[in-house]
Amino acid sequence: MQGELFGVRVDTPPPAAHLLAEGDEIELGKTRLRVLHTPGHSPGSVCFYDAAGGTVIGGDVLFQGSIGRTDLWEGDYDTLIASIREKLLVLPDETVVYPGHGPATTIGVERRTNPFLTGEAD
Repeated sequence: MQGELFGVRVDTPPPAAHLLAEGDEIELGKTRLRVLHTPGHSPGSVCFYDAAGGTVIGGDVLFQGSIGRTDLWEGDYDTLIASIREKLLVLPDETVVYPGHGPATTIGVERRTNPFLTGEAD
């Protein structure tokens, strides 16, 4: 549906072999990633947290100095902010966040300086 809004034809994807849920764990070699359900940018947004490595693969949820868009189909600002506060900002300050694009950041830096999280963007 999102592609159609931009005039892009998108074929219907095949059904998922397995749906991810909050708390699921995925093993990649010796790395164990915990699924964090972080809706807001899109309804099914997830982040992947590697507690042992101190990293989060954040997709389009949290960026250096910004957050994911919420003006697209089924995006919701309040839901996104709640996801970030409840699922990401509870992680240690030194946790490195690798967003879907742009430079990496840390939870501590974003907690202290991100205008969407400090209230300065309102």
